[in-house]
Amino acid sequence: METAHVFAIGVLLAWLAGIRAYLTVFGVGIAGLLGWLDLPPALQVAQSPWVLGVSGALAVAEFFADKLPGVDSIWDLLQTLLRIPAGAFLAAATLSPDGHLGAGMLATGAGVALTSHVLKAGTRGLINGSPEPVSNWVASLSEDALVVGALALAFHHPWLALGATVGVSLGLALLAWWLCRTMLRGMARVREAFTSPRPGRP
Repeated sequence: METAHVFAIGVLLAWLAGIRAYLTVFGVGIAGLLGWLDLPPALQVAQSPWVLGVSGALAVAEFFADKLPGVDSIWDLLQTLLRIPAGAFLAAATLSPDGHLGAGMLATGAGVALTSHVLKAGTRGLINGSPEPVSNWVASLSEDALVVGALALAFHHPWLALGATVGVSLGLALLAWWLCRTMLRGMARVREAFTSPRPGRP
């Protein structure tokens, strides 16, 4: 595989780790365990039974925690300490032919994971300002589907997967901003209707 494609895979895995670290690690491990992928030496730890069991169980826990407004934001805050290191490791391990992790790729992976994590957490924070739970569920399920779909494409069409992932993430953020802005405008109109003087009132 060309170096540019391997680099794209590393950046993609770091971006996905900033959204769903456990699901990303579990997906990579399963792919290696089942022989779908020949993982580089540093990534082979992901296919160990212990890592698969822990990441799989935590991925299930995250699936449910991420669907509850308010709980998802607390979960995101707690996961800050894990998603960034996980993104750094996945990016560096992907580009390591001998198991040694390069400092440059560790820093790149950490920066990419931090960016996607902040974007995801900020998006959910905006959506949680909405009084209805539907938008929260839609955003969470979209993130689940995004990670699974990107992992399926990652090793065969890495640039397509990376572009689609970043594009969808930005799209969700813009949608959340639009929903928040619309909701605030609606609340302002309601407040104005109740506070504006009516005919016949002093």
